[in-house]
Amino acid sequence: MTRNVAYYQKNRPLKIFLSYYGPHKHLFFLDMFCALVICLIDLAFPYLSRSALNHLLPQQEYRVFFLLIGFFAVAYVGKGLLYFVVSYWGHVFGVRVEADLRRDLYSHMESLSFSFFDKNRTGVLMSRVTNDLFEITELAHHGPEDLFISTVTLVGAFGIMCTIEWKLAVLSFAIVPFFLLFTIYQRRKMRRANLKLKAQTAEINAAIESGISGMRTAKAFQNEETEKEKFKVMNRRFVQAKSTYYKTMATFQGGMEFSLSIMPVLVIGAGGYFIMRDAVNYADLVAFTLYVTTFTTPVKKLVNFVEQFMQGSAGFSRFLELMRLEPEIQDAPDAQDLDSVQGEVRFDHVSFQYNNQAQVLRDISLTIPAGEKFAFVGPSGGGKTTLCQLIPRFYDVTEGAVLIDGHDVRKITQHSLRQNIGIVQQEVFLFADSVLENIRYGRPDATDEEVVWAARQAEIHEDILAMPNGYETYVGERGVMLSGGQKQRISIARVFLKNPPIVILDEATSALDSVTEAKIQASFDRLCEGRTSIIIAHRLSTIRNADRIAVVDREEIIEQGSHPSLMAQNGEYAALVRAQEQIAFSKNHAMDM
Repeated sequence: MTRNVAYYQKNRPLKIFLSYYGPHKHLFFLDMFCALVICLIDLAFPYLSRSALNHLLPQQEYRVFFLLIGFFAVAYVGKGLLYFVVSYWGHVFGVRVEADLRRDLYSHMESLSFSFFDKNRTGVLMSRVTNDLFEITELAHHGPEDLFISTVTLVGAFGIMCTIEWKLAVLSFAIVPFFLLFTIYQRRKMRRANLKLKAQTAEINAAIESGISGMRTAKAFQNEETEKEKFKVMNRRFVQAKSTYYKTMATFQGGMEFSLSIMPVLVIGAGGYFIMRDAVNYADLVAFTLYVTTFTTPVKKLVNFVEQFMQGSAGFSRFLELMRLEPEIQDAPDAQDLDSVQGEVRFDHVSFQYNNQAQVLRDISLTIPAGEKFAFVGPSGGGKTTLCQLIPRFYDVTEGAVLIDGHDVRKITQHSLRQNIGIVQQEVFLFADSVLENIRYGRPDATDEEVVWAARQAEIHEDILAMPNGYETYVGERGVMLSGGQKQRISIARVFLKNPPIVILDEATSALDSVTEAKIQASFDRLCEGRTSIIIAHRLSTIRNADRIAVVDREEIIEQGSHPSLMAQNGEYAALVRAQEQIAFSKNHAMDM
């Protein structure tokens, strides 16, 4: 079932929630039917017990009496089987609803733009995909079931009790309105407390995720105690939020226990009075007492429903909060696929700023012909990476346009645009999988032979064969079991496999040592052959053979040309080259000493 953002924005939460029941309605109705039969068995026992005490035993109809007992024995065996169905298939129903919710949420998060992930922590998002959805599932399964069983049992019991003695029935139920008012009042307090608890749970999950991810850095800087203190603060806030929630819940449960306890007292007291007045007999009082006992289960189910409703509705509110977010980057209604790409990239008076904050790029115009090897250099924070991120539409320009082969990227479908662009980044992300599958990520339908070919092109094939399990070697979380050079060459192999006409190398070797960089440079040179290659360089020695070089600083391109022409201008580029050469000379001189 495919839904767009407008569906979640226009429809009420209840309608959206119930829509997830549709694909699994057969399990839902099976659950409700079994619950109804269970209710009827519970309601029949006190009524038939009264009849037995009033008629069968006094009239010595023992055979019918024992047949009735046998009937109830069989009925309760059936009740046990029905509870199995409710417990098993009801939970299966809930799990399937949870899977559908998680599928839609994950799919929607995949559609959101880079800016969303810039502003949201991974641990918080993980909490929304796991904890929140689990509580929604509990509500989806147990909510209707508990509400249905409670309503049928209470209404049925009240109706039967009225046929026995309506005054005693009314007195028995006199406390119910007060219980409902108390429940509604406490429900609001529990909802507020639960929303706060969910937010704090997401924060502590984010802290745990960040702490575990940064454990090596903390150890390297001997900052374990600092991290413990930061976690302790977050943990304390979590305890406070949970304590507030439990206090509200305890108040509610205390009121419930009082209601359940006072009801039998009222029935026995009033029943004794009616017996004294000959208004009821002992069998009627026994039946009333059994019905009061029968109330316990549905009332507790109502309590569970209220708690589940609070937690589930809070989780569903957070689910809708994400599902109603519009991706900042969307395909235009008339967007076309990008076919037969030559590779010309043009920036036409491009300006850009993040979220209406400080200007990052200002009025940049530049044309990179198809097949050209073009490099961006300049100080950190100058806008080099941002400029390149505008090409695959990770962000949209604030003013101007980015064009590929004369087509504005905003008029091209994102899928076809990014299909034609390969990116090798400074920080390589590898999935916790085999080397083979990490390379195949460049083109998921590639054969094993094609993966090996890509690895050979990236000059990582021999390294892979030397690994314990060759191409099936597990790389660890984020590729932690591989060296920096190996991870980088795997990312290059991905792009070889993808075979795009445009390649962006975003400071791809800046984190590597000079020896490893020299080994990888041959892979880069091979990757750039016959493609439009855009290189963001930190080490200027790696881009001297580029066709053109542009210096980006102070929001604009301040120089551009070939390496020899820029050196001849003796401007910013020449100053950067001399500064790096001086640093390299100083390092070599220090090593010689």
